[in-house]
Amino acid sequence: MSEDIETTYDTRGVVKKFMFLNRKAPYGTIYALEILEAILIAAAFEQDTSVAFVDDGVFQIIKGHDTKGVGMKNFSPAFRALAGYDVEKLYVERESMESRGLTPADFVVKVEVLSRDALSQLIDEQGVVISG
Repeated sequence: MSEDIETTYDTRGVVKKFMFLNRKAPYGTIYALEILEAILIAAAFEQDTSVAFVDDGVFQIIKGHDTKGVGMKNFSPAFRALAGYDVEKLYVERESMESRGLTPADFVVKVEVLSRDALSQLIDEQGVVISG
């Protein structure tokens, strides 16, 4: 004998820790823009949202993008809007930044610079990690 069982999940009030890892250069693929959109979605649902920039992802937040040659809109200023969505935990991996000759003064947003080991530990503390 089979019975129909209805399962309802109440997810109101559930907050997950999301970490978005930006690893790709800002132009040439859709990864950087797609991750930015995902960050905004997580924040709109009031999740605990962190963003880290590693590898060529550090170029996503540098000042002075000139996108005329690639035919794309410069979306780096959109990272400044994250604070309005309560996304204030922005991190840059020190090794990625330094190997590309950058400093925190080169970025359009204020970031916390973490060593590779410290960032790895922070990633381990997250409930959901999305990399792009």
